[in-house]
Amino acid sequence: MESSPTTARTIPQLVRRAAESFGDRSALEDGAVSLSFAGLAEAGLQATRAFCAAGIRPGDRVAIWAPNIHEWIVAAIGLQSAGAVLVTLNTRFKGAEAGYVLRKSGARILCTMGEFLGTDYIGLLEHEHLPELERIVVLRDEAEGALRWSEFLAQGNAFPAAEARQRAAAVSPDDLSDLLFTSGTTGSPKGVMTTHGQNLKVFEVWSGLVGLRAGDRYLIINPFFHSFGYKAGWVSALMRGATSLPHAVFDVPAVLERIAQDRVSMLPGPPTLYQSMLAYPERGKYDLSSLRLAVTGAAAIPVELVHRMGRELGFETVLTAYGLTESCGVVSMCREGDAAETIATTSGRAIPDVEVRCIDADGKELPRGEPGEVVVRGYNVMQGYFDDPSETAAAIDAEGWLHTGDIAVMDERGYLRITDRSKDMYIMGGFNCYPAEIENLMYTSGAFAQVAVIGIPDERMGEVGMAFVVPASGKDVTPESVISWCRANMANYKVPRAVEIVDELPMNASGKVMKFMLRERARG
Repeated sequence: MESSPTTARTIPQLVRRAAESFGDRSALEDGAVSLSFAGLAEAGLQATRAFCAAGIRPGDRVAIWAPNIHEWIVAAIGLQSAGAVLVTLNTRFKGAEAGYVLRKSGARILCTMGEFLGTDYIGLLEHEHLPELERIVVLRDEAEGALRWSEFLAQGNAFPAAEARQRAAAVSPDDLSDLLFTSGTTGSPKGVMTTHGQNLKVFEVWSGLVGLRAGDRYLIINPFFHSFGYKAGWVSALMRGATSLPHAVFDVPAVLERIAQDRVSMLPGPPTLYQSMLAYPERGKYDLSSLRLAVTGAAAIPVELVHRMGRELGFETVLTAYGLTESCGVVSMCREGDAAETIATTSGRAIPDVEVRCIDADGKELPRGEPGEVVVRGYNVMQGYFDDPSETAAAIDAEGWLHTGDIAVMDERGYLRITDRSKDMYIMGGFNCYPAEIENLMYTSGAFAQVAVIGIPDERMGEVGMAFVVPASGKDVTPESVISWCRANMANYKVPRAVEIVDELPMNASGKVMKFMLRERARG
């Protein structure tokens, strides 16, 4: 069907077609706020008018720094329908981290919070030099020097609705839809550029393979600043006619309560989400019978967890997938009907019309069963890193293959088993942690001559960070003082959970830290 949301090629087109197809059905529920698909389209139009009235032009960048709330979705639809590029900021960022992304992206408007969970977001930016940031809008509450969301929307009345619709209609599938910043292994976050058309093609495939359908009630715990909460989240829900239920803070009893009260059927998340639910002693008090679909990834999972998710949590379908920001979030997926062992021990096979290989150091494809670097080619590969042609050239070769840096074994069926992640990256509770970035942040303290961060196994979080620190001359450093400084200066998930003070780090002949020796030392 030409007018189906699943064939939309831009996000504004998707919103309009979802309104036409699903009308008065519930699209978005957040506390006392409930919007139908038609109502969400109207709210998005008003936001489009506001961004246009504020002078936003096609190609401009607009940032959102906020938790999972309905205003986030409306703001994103509005700015993207105005032709702007969405820049997402991690809610756990400290001021320097957020300031870097805002400067690098050249964002003209920031949509954020007055305060959330004790964090004064605007206050964190007080000492940041942000020459291109013209306006701050607070989505909830109010803050000095910022415009309230309701006032911002009201200013949109000055921009004609008909012109806003024309602006939305003019957005092309080849226009950039978003810049999602990923730290990579260089330490400096890079803005991954992807387009409307490629994102919608990827998540039409993803949502179809997962089995998301009209009437599903989708509890979105995965953060909107990440592909998993944004593209696999509310965008996919719009595409399939599911109801988005944003959830701002993960807390096991609150999630169990929402599943029971809101009759949640779709609940993706990292393995730790399901492990926490299964471990909760009072789980039996809650009616979880509505649960149907689970999608996980980010870490290897025990086969028994897959069995328990079906047996004890009631999921009919549990799937695993693999992807990275540079691939619009998806490279491979398991399929419905795959055995529990396949789901637990692999990340599935390539999504349709995408090529995946494992290669050796010379770029030659390896025989099945031999470990090699995963490379990907197809419509899911990013356009490049924003304003960073050298890093783009390092990531995507002349033949169009995206080099992921991840090591995997591909079996005879084409299923991938990831054996080692991007260089030294580790995953803590579903969050990608890049040692190079954490090390660079730690060096800014001036207290350390050398720093090396590795991931170590953790029963609850999967992996956590451990830092080996050589103190700077004359500096008195303790593990406690290192962790305290890190908590004050970086997002919580980046903070090393263990610190060892050492006299020197093991180095090879070219002066590189031999992290495999540190991993052996950490294992004892």
